[in-house]
Amino acid sequence: MKSIRRFFLAATFILISLFLHANVSAQADSGLPAQKEAMKALAMMDGAWRGPAWTILPSGEKHELTQTERVGPFLDEPQPPSSGKYALPHTLAWSARIAALDAFVFVTPEYNHGVCPPLKNALDFLYKEWNNKAAGFVGYGGSGAQRSVEHLRGTCAELQMATVRAQVALSLRTDWENFETFKPAPNHPKTLGTMLDQLNAWGGALKTLRSKPV
Repeated sequence: MKSIRRFFLAATFILISLFLHANVSAQADSGLPAQKEAMKALAMMDGAWRGPAWTILPSGEKHELTQTERVGPFLDEPQPPSSGKYALPHTLAWSARIAALDAFVFVTPEYNHGVCPPLKNALDFLYKEWNNKAAGFVGYGGSGAQRSVEHLRGTCAELQMATVRAQVALSLRTDWENFETFKPAPNHPKTLGTMLDQLNAWGGALKTLRSKPV
C-alpha cells in the first residue's frame, strides 16, 4: 500500500493538467526541481502564464502573491473531442499520455467559485481517454477550493469518470505559514490516505471494466 500511495503522490504532479506555484519570495519562478522534472511529462501542453494575485488575511491585510500556471493551447481541434478524430500534434500527444493512465489526482485552486481555466481546458481536449477512469481531488485556496472541486465533479461525470468521495481541502490561511511555507494541518495526511485508498480501489475496478469487450 505504501508503494501505491507513493505512486499516486507522484501522480499529483505528473497527472494534473497544470501546476500553480504561489511564492512571495524573490525566487517566485524557480519552483522545485522535482516539480519541474514532473512537469516535463506535460511538455506537449506547453505555454506559461505568470502574474500577480492577492488574498486577504484574517486580519484584513491584503497579501500579494506571484503565481504561475502551465497553460496549454486552447481547444483548437476541427472536430469535437467525442469524435476521437484528432488532427493536431499536441492533441495526439495529450491523448496518448492520458490513454495510458488508470487514475488521476487533480490538484486545483479556485477562481471565482469555479475551476481554473487551464485545468478545464485540458479536460475538454479529450473524451474517450477519460472514460471509465477514477479521479481524486486536492483543492487549495481560501476555502480549500471546495466549489472548484464540486464543479470538477460535474465535468468528470460528463466525461464518464468515477470521482472518489474523500478529498483534500487545503486552506491558504491555515496550511501555509505566511502564505509561503507549506505546513499542512495534522488531519490532511489521513484524508489524503483515505482518498488514495479509494482511488486505488476504483482505479483497479475500472481498469477491469475497460478490459472487457464492449
